[in-house]
Amino acid sequence: MIKQISLFLENKKGRLAHVCRAMGEEGINIRALSIADSTDFGVLRLIVDDPQKAEAQLKERGFLVTITDVIGIKVADRPGGLAAALDLLETADVSVEYMYAFLGKCGDRAMVILRLNDAAKGLEVLKRYGIEIMEESEAYNF
Repeated sequence: MIKQISLFLENKKGRLAHVCRAMGEEGINIRALSIADSTDFGVLRLIVDDPQKAEAQLKERGFLVTITDVIGIKVADRPGGLAAALDLLETADVSVEYMYAFLGKCGDRAMVILRLNDAAKGLEVLKRYGIEIMEESEAYNF
């Protein structure tokens, strides 16, 4: 499993920049990110190269932060590559709560983060059908 940093951000000018600047000042590299917003706040999800340090530094700066386990997969970087993995999960009755992609790719494969309603079952299905699962170290240091 990969450790994901999640934090709530008020929908105010400069809040996202503040987080990114803080990570830069602490030497923490952002590998993947997603932001979902509502009227008053957003949820920022980050994969960083040092999740424990990021959590501590963000809390120190007053952010509400949690660490969540997510799954990283590598899929063929071609039309339908992601659909094949998602079809396996659907057939196994595993739902994707949310997902987002990495800021880069690994060779000829795209890298995707998944949050599943049943991570253990989802991992078992993906592995059984040859979907490559990212190691924690890969996610933090690709």
